[in-house]
Amino acid sequence: MIRPDDLEHCRAAIRTGSLSFYAASKLLPASVRDPSLALYAFCRLADDEVDEGDQKASAVLRLRDRLDLAYEGRPQNAPEDRAFAAIIDEFDMPRELPEALLEGLAWDAMGRRYATLSDVRVYSARVASAVGAMMCVLMRVRDPDTLARACDLGVAMQLTNIARDVGEDARAGRIYLPTDWFENAGIDVEGFLGDPKISTDIAQMVKRLLEHARQLYVRSQAGINALPLNARTGIWAARLVYDGIGTEVRRHHYNSIDQRAHTSKTQKLGWLAQAAGHSVLSLVTPKSPVLYAAPLPEVAFLVDAAGDRRPPQKRSQAVLDVLAELTLQDAALDIQRR
Repeated sequence: MIRPDDLEHCRAAIRTGSLSFYAASKLLPASVRDPSLALYAFCRLADDEVDEGDQKASAVLRLRDRLDLAYEGRPQNAPEDRAFAAIIDEFDMPRELPEALLEGLAWDAMGRRYATLSDVRVYSARVASAVGAMMCVLMRVRDPDTLARACDLGVAMQLTNIARDVGEDARAGRIYLPTDWFENAGIDVEGFLGDPKISTDIAQMVKRLLEHARQLYVRSQAGINALPLNARTGIWAARLVYDGIGTEVRRHHYNSIDQRAHTSKTQKLGWLAQAAGHSVLSLVTPKSPVLYAAPLPEVAFLVDAAGDRRPPQKRSQAVLDVLAELTLQDAALDIQRR
């Protein structure tokens, strides 16, 4: 089990760094809330190191080493690492799930761009749906249909993040919107990154992304209602809060260049109340046939991994390849620094 002092450290980290998740987690039963806070603290720490540091490749490679140590049962001497190792042991966490997150963070470090909407979903599967699948594992949910809907929710949340942060990302030299949308609109990506401005075409791209996210939010609902009853309100709350961010972007006429959408405390409280209502209704609502829809092709590997109780597998060749590329990139940067 997670050490109490490590858990308190993780709780404090999430309270400071991810207030929306911290608020939603209060609605989860303690048996899920505590390990989920530890899981999010580990994932948040990894994401922050890659996103905010100036040596991104090195940060990913350090995370690789930390995952190796955690799965060997001798985690790095840090609260997040010890807590994550305890989660691996307690819940038989499939290694493919955090490895998928690692791969997505490696792509961030490499500045990868995504040509199509499917490519954006491939990325979203790794940095968001992998976490959703891990949350299901913490709930002892291994049903493939429920896992598929959890992955829908993860992709929807990440698409919402991308839509909200177009301007902020562009000013940091990053682009997550499909580059073929820019090509079709006759907009030069490099020119946009050099001087990001809102236009009818950019607003239409943001709208298009949010429309796709909304479809996935609707698909995800059947999966939320299939979760353990005492966990439904918390996950419903997370779904409503993130969809609410998309609503704020819409209210700003899809202009996420000049402003970043925010939601108020009052709005969050309203969504928490709605979440409780949805959970109550789920008791009398028949299972939706949407529950049994095939998973998105881009997340199918996560559903397979989380639904299988086999021992943790070795690092995939795809992950090994991207880490090898990062190692070479990091070595080249190190030579330049000298």
